[in-house]
Amino acid sequence: MKSAVRNSMIYRAFLVVLFLVIAIGGGAWSVWLVLEQAPPFGKLTSGPWEAFPVAGTPNADPYSRARHVRSGGLALGPSEGIVLTAHTDSSNGALSRNCTYRIEGSTPPARLWTLYVADAQGNALPGSKQKRSATHSQMAVLENNNRFSIAVSSHPLPGNWVAVEGDGRMQIVLTLYDTPLAAASQLSEISLPTITQAGCDA
Repeated sequence: MKSAVRNSMIYRAFLVVLFLVIAIGGGAWSVWLVLEQAPPFGKLTSGPWEAFPVAGTPNADPYSRARHVRSGGLALGPSEGIVLTAHTDSSNGALSRNCTYRIEGSTPPARLWTLYVADAQGNALPGSKQKRSATHSQMAVLENNNRFSIAVSSHPLPGNWVAVEGDGRMQIVLTLYDTPLAAASQLSEISLPTITQAGCDA
């Protein structure tokens, strides 16, 4: 009799532990899924460029704020600027460090802009021995019609050249400071630079 009672208690304890493991594990997995895999809210797009104007601000949803804090991102206020990120070129092809790209368009409507190349996780990539993996509006050479063309490549190129090294996916980050885009509700209303693939290494 005592043995049966003891076995029953052990079985119930096992069920309690099992349910706790499932509950805690399932909760942790769902939080990870939201922070790492679920797309953030409030995304604006224009061609290959996307932006999350409210990310990291009090107006962002709780999950977006948590994701932003976890990544260590620095949010720009609506009056400060906007961060645009491209993971693909204008033909919807994934950006690769093995390829050469041309970023072309009119000068962005901003007092200052910066452009750099990052890995798939958003970490800035190191440049080469000859050139950095970033440029800005005070460095870029403009054409006569106030347009610009920037090459992103592992090979040295004349003109505006942003260097990349290594293999794998990458993203291009364009930050506009003191720009009317920060208050725009639709990026599609603004003409942003195109990103064109100009060839890839074998």
